[in-house]
Amino acid sequence: MSFYQVNPTQTEVLYSQAIEAAGLTGQETVIDAYSGIGTISLAMAKHAKQVYGVEIVPEAVADARDNAKLNGLTNVTFTVGKAEDAMQSWRDQKLPVDVLMVDPPRKGLAKEFIDAVGVLLPPKMVYVSCNPATLARDLKALAAFGYHAKQTQPVDMFPQTTSIESVTVLDR
Repeated sequence: MSFYQVNPTQTEVLYSQAIEAAGLTGQETVIDAYSGIGTISLAMAKHAKQVYGVEIVPEAVADARDNAKLNGLTNVTFTVGKAEDAMQSWRDQKLPVDVLMVDPPRKGLAKEFIDAVGVLLPPKMVYVSCNPATLARDLKALAAFGYHAKQTQPVDMFPQTTSIESVTVLDR
């Protein structure tokens, strides 16, 4: 029931690019929306103060929690649920969010999620995308909340195909 990137060598490159794009110093609080089994969350936890992952698939969250234990990481917390609901809850709790990491499915970000970003308003977002069309659509919607794309780095996950992932940094 969990999603895995199937090219482990390029996945390491992709996640390294995402961590670099986040500009983590060890003092940040990060939300990883669509966190799946926690691969990005766990990689970021080594460079952040605290990471909160949220994923709608309970089995993936169970795997993420197991992965955190196996890696001895205590500064990461995983929640089962819709990302937009969790983000509203964290806003209500006045959680200080420095970076929002998103790695959505091919369909991109739901309108409800983008609206939740507009309420939470983290100063920086890192958007990992496997679909340039939905990325472009979502960047346009996020611009309404003051976000602008600072840079995009493509990562060729499947050489000799048209499939590509990208890492885009957005600032407010």
